[in-house]
Formats: sequence, structure tokens, C-alpha cells
Amino acid sequence: MNEYPTLNWTEDGEARSARWRSESGMPPPKRVVVADDTISADSAYRLACEGTALLWRGDFQNARQLLQALARRVDRKPRRAPKPPASPTEAFHLHRLAQSQRARTLGMLLLPFEADHTVPLRRAPDVREACTEAYGPAQASDGPYVASMRELLGLIGAHEWRRKGVPVPALGDRIHPWYGVFSPVRGEYVDLIGQAPLPAALSANSLAFDIGTGTGVLAAVLARRGVRRVIATEQDGRALGCAADNIERLGLSGQVEIVQANLFPEGRAPLVVCNPPWVPARPNSPIEHAVYDPDSRMLKGFLAGLPAHLAPGGEGWLVLSDLAEHLGLRTREALTGMIDAAGLKVLGRTDIKPRHPRASDESDPLHAARAAEVTSLWRLALR
Repeated sequence: MNEYPTLNWTEDGEARSARWRSESGMPPPKRVVVADDTISADSAYRLACEGTALLWRGDFQNARQLLQALARRVDRKPRRAPKPPASPTEAFHLHRLAQSQRARTLGMLLLPFEADHTVPLRRAPDVREACTEAYGPAQASDGPYVASMRELLGLIGAHEWRRKGVPVPALGDRIHPWYGVFSPVRGEYVDLIGQAPLPAALSANSLAFDIGTGTGVLAAVLARRGVRRVIATEQDGRALGCAADNIERLGLSGQVEIVQANLFPEGRAPLVVCNPPWVPARPNSPIEHAVYDPDSRMLKGFLAGLPAHLAPGGEGWLVLSDLAEHLGLRTREALTGMIDAAGLKVLGRTDIKPRHPRASDESDPLHAARAAEVTSLWRLALR
């Protein structure tokens, strides 16, 4: 129990407390009031903006509607148009700040949970399976806890993705992402791996490394393409379980081995694949580590370590978006400089445009950068 922070509040004149859960890493609010169906959306919004959390004791479905009302108020455009950002980089940082503030405000609506992950509110759905997948099996000794309504809805959505799976055309099958593991909803980067010509060196030693495998999707694509042995590495415990589950579902356990490692496994391979986080910026929560990587640490680690793990005549495949370049967060010269400094050369590059809706959404604050974005597969070799 000591690993969890405690939420404290006063109710019916008594001081009360419960464990606080937040997968996003948000600390427990310092000010908490008890709220129910009688509170207005405007009053709730004012309290949330002031940093006061609302511990809900009313109807669950009314709480869900209240969260939607809070979101509408958060997203309401100001009467006076703000000053346009001076640069794409400033637009990015302002967008990230707005996202963080939005998450903080909407995270102020809290729900009580029993130790077995049930929500003791009227019309509350059975969320035990979704909570178990994210929080782990219920332990009666842990006692009740409190979490935000917004987080619970994220858990429920992730549970549905895990149950139904995400179709991956390059795989001809589905991948079942776990909560907190990056889902392959942007399929263009998977298509690049599915279409690139395999290195000739694989004919002598059919072995590939997939660095930072996540859901295991790229390892599975390589195995389906005929690579007889794939070693997929990951250091996040949840991602390790997710990848192993997907590989087993796809019937590829005889070809793909999931290994816990920081970047590379031991040895060398004729093909080494990596799809690192694309944006060199600080994540606002642990869940964002698959997208944001401070100072491009994983990218730099992959490029620096690749020569020691690439077999003679082999290729390293780096899958990377140039979104960071359009946002002014990294230059093309910096990327090619990293490649050169590692003693690598570029054999070729295949580009693909994104297909996600935000690439054509002109209301997106980062529309200009997203519209220009290209995802590339860089084929690298030893110099």
C-alpha cells in the first residue's frame, strides 16, 4: 500500500482518505469536495479550473455527462483570438501546454472504487476487467481507492481495443494493444516494413532484431514475410506482456522471441529494425513515452549501437517521421549527422504520407506541420 499516494478529503464532517491511482502520473489533488447530481456544470468547471477536485457520489451516467460538459467548456474558443504563434516550435509548445492544462482540468472529476475494482455508484458499469488489465488483479488487502473519471474512460476504451484488436493490413491480421502500449493505428509505418526489399544477407542467416517492439507488430510482420527468427526487445513490462500475447495469438511463437533489454539483444543480425519515438520532447505522462523522447535518446542510442549489432552485409531499418523537423525540434542535418557519426551510410530511403485524419484537419493547431509530414524508412549499412 505504501507505493500509492493518498487522497485526503472531508465528508460528513469527518476526515477521510483513500489510495490514489493515476496511470498518467498526476499527483492527488490537494483540495477535494464531495459532489453529486445537484452540482451545475458551470460550478464544477469553476472548481476544476481553480484546482479543486470533485469526488462524485451521484449517478455514474450523470458524471459521464458532466465530464462531457466540462470538456465543452475547456474546448470553447476564446472571444478574442489569441496572438498567432511566432513559429511552428512555439505553436507546438503552446499546443502541449494546452493539452496538459486540459488534462489537468478534466482530471478533477474523481470516482470512488472498491478494492475489487467495482464503482459503488448508481448505474455504474462493470469495469473490473478493464481496471484489472491496467492496474493488475484486485487485492482485498489494498482497500478502496480513487481515480479520475477521465482515466477510467481511457481504461474502458483501451479494454475494447484489446478485446477487438486493431486491423493491420500489412499483417493480414489484427494486433491487440494493451493499455499504455502504443497502438498501430497509424498503419503507414507498418506498411513501410511490409514492403521494403529484405536484405540479401538474410539468405545466409535468417535473423532480425526488432528494437523496442511495443505491441510486437513489426516483429510479426517480419516473421510473416519469411524471416525465420526474430528477436524483439522491449524494456517496459506492460509492452513485454502485450507483445508476447500478440505473438502467441498470431501463432508466431516459434519464430519470434520476446526479450527484455534496453535496446539491443546480444549478438549481430543481418536486419535490425527500430521505430523510435518521433518527437524529441518531454512526455507529459508515462503513457506518452512511445511518442515523445527527450533529446531523441532512443534514436541516438539505436544509431550509436547499430554498428556493434549489425552483421556484415546487413541493414538497419530506421522508421521515422519528419514531423519534428517541421516543428523545428530537430533538423534533417542533425539526423544525418547522427547517422554519419555512428559510422553508418544511407543505402536508400522510402517515404510515405500519413493517412490519419489530423493530416487534413485545418483546425488542428499543428496542421501545417502535419500536412507536410512524411514517414520514412531509412535503410542503413556499415560504412
